[in-house]
This record gives sequence, C-alpha cells and structure tokens, in this order.
Amino acid sequence: MEATFFQKHPLLKDLLSLALFILAIVLGTLFLNTYIYRSYNVVGGSMENTLHGDDRVIVNRAAVSWSHFIGQEYIPERGQIIVFLNEDEAKVAEYKAQGVSNPMTCTVPSGVSDQYIIKRVIAFPGERVVVKDGTMTIYNEEHPDGFVYDDGWRTSETDGPKEHTSGEVDLVVPKGELFVSGDNREGSNSWDSRNGLGTIPFCRVIGPVILRIFPFDHIKIF
Repeated sequence: MEATFFQKHPLLKDLLSLALFILAIVLGTLFLNTYIYRSYNVVGGSMENTLHGDDRVIVNRAAVSWSHFIGQEYIPERGQIIVFLNEDEAKVAEYKAQGVSNPMTCTVPSGVSDQYIIKRVIAFPGERVVVKDGTMTIYNEEHPDGFVYDDGWRTSETDGPKEHTSGEVDLVVPKGELFVSGDNREGSNSWDSRNGLGTIPFCRVIGPVILRIFPFDHIKIF
C-alpha cells in the first residue's frame, strides 16, 4: 500500500497539528473574551474603599451576551459595580454644538485614554437622583419619599462606598440610561454621573464585576 502524503512528511503533519492547536486556543480565547468574561485592572482611587488601584477584576460578559442573544437590552442591578465604555469627549462636544440633545452613542470610542470606566450603578430611567448636604437620595414610585442608595452596600468604614457624597445634583435619569457613581465620592475623587460624566446608555455596559482576583490576599466575589 502506498504511503499517504502525511506518512511521507511526518514533520509537516506535526507542524500542521501544532498550527491547528494554536488556532483553536486563539479562537477559544477570543470567544471567551468577547462573550463570556473579561478582566481589567483598576486604575486610580475612584472606587475606594471597595476597589483600589491595581486591583484585577473579572467582568461577567455572559450576562450581557445572553441578553443580546434573546433580543433584550442588558440592565444591571442597582448597587452592582460595572465596567462600561467611555464616551469620546470630542464627539460629544461636536454633537452638542449641532444641537443634539443626547449625544451619547454606542460606538466604541477611539483615541480615548480612559476607554473603559468602572463605577457603581445608582439609579435607573425615570428615577430622580438628588445629591445634597453630603447625601445621595433616590426617588421613585416605590419610594416617593426617597431612600439612600448605599444603605447596605457599606459593610464597614474600610469597605464599600464612602459615607459623604460631594456635589449638588437634582436630575431625572433619561430613558435607556443609568446614573453611576464611584464609591470614593468625596471631592473630585470620582468622575461620574454627578460631575460631568453624565448618565450611561445601557448599550455601553461591558458587564458587572463578579470577582477580584488580585491581590491574591484580597480575592473577593461580588
């Protein structure tokens, strides 16, 4: 019986098998990173005392992917820490100059230094957010007299949102968007929906943080 091509060229067979193995790993990694999970390094102190600079977190992309697969918009839960796409500030300025009332888009910005931002979900469309006298209060149909959003999220003085909230805010969250804030809400430590970032469209959400994997002595499930 005549030998097959690969029997005649065993080295070529081994190289092809190796190439297919590497391709499978690359494609698998891309699939996981796109639809299942992503990891990010926390930069800066805007999420202290919950997260700190250089913390490494895992974001749940599967929840967002599933919502989009069934044709729905992904909406995180109140109090969840999420990663979302930043807006291209130059594009926003251009749209505002053209008189566009809501310039937020769902395209991936380019040339933005902080392309991804991490904050905590505070309020949803139709809810009124008031920041006054150091307290952030949310008003909705269920709580017409308002409630303090972070009751229960601050587990101690060294873990969770800081007690004092700087700024003066009184706004109703637009349809299809979220009001977000850093946990370090004193002074100008966090650029968020209170002070220039604006509300965030659902379509910009990458996913909720589910795990801190570094530092290894501070691993935490969210």
